[in-house]
Amino acid sequence: MISERRLFQNAQALANRLSQDVAAMLREEVHNKNSAVLAVSGGTTPQAFFAALSKQKLDWAKVTITLVDERQVDETSDRSNARLVKQSLCVNEAAQAKFVPLFQNPTAALLAPFDVAILGMGNDGHTASFFPGGDHLKVALDLDISSSTVEISAPGSGEPRLTFTLARLLDAKTLLLHIQGQDKMATLEKALAGSDQFAMPVRAVLHAAKPLTLYWCP
Repeated sequence: MISERRLFQNAQALANRLSQDVAAMLREEVHNKNSAVLAVSGGTTPQAFFAALSKQKLDWAKVTITLVDERQVDETSDRSNARLVKQSLCVNEAAQAKFVPLFQNPTAALLAPFDVAILGMGNDGHTASFFPGGDHLKVALDLDISSSTVEISAPGSGEPRLTFTLARLLDAKTLLLHIQGQDKMATLEKALAGSDQFAMPVRAVLHAAKPLTLYWCP
C-alpha cells in the first residue's frame, strides 16, 4: 500500500531528495548493525538518482548493492542493468560499495534481507521483472515460494529476465517506488483502481500490506 506520496517539481529535485533519504537509511543501518543491503532497479529513470546517491557520504565499504531484477545479458551489453549500476552508482563516494550482480551469479539469492529496495514501474503495469504474460509470473508472485529469484520471459520483457520474487521484495525493511511522468502517474492510478495482478503485476506490490513510499515528478 502507498503510505506516503512524495511529489517533486522535476527529476533533479526528486533525485536529490531520494538520494538524501536513501543515504540516511543506509547510514542508520550501518550504524545499527555494521552493514546495509540496497536493491535498485535499472532503466533510464534512476540514472540521475544514481549519480546523486554516488556522491553521498557514508561508510560505503559496509554497503552491499544488488539489483531488483536483471536482463539475462552480459555486462558488456548496454542493456545490462549491472553495467548501468557499475558506471552510474558504484563510483565517486560509492566506489567502495560491494556490488552483487544477478545474472550468472547464484549467490545473489543468498543475500541478507534488503534494508532498502527501490522499484520502478512500466506503462504496462510491470515492476521488477513481473511482466504481464510472463511465463513464470505466477511463481514470482507466490508469497509462499522458497526461492528468492525466478527466471521469467514475457512478450514485453525483451530479453529473458531474472528477478527477485515478490516475497523477497516485500521482506525489505523499506520499500520505495520511483516513477516519473504524467503517463506513469496515470498507470499508477489505473493499477490502484483495479485488482487483477496478472494484468498489471505492480498491483501485487500496491495492494500488499507492506508500506510503500512513492517518489514522483512530472
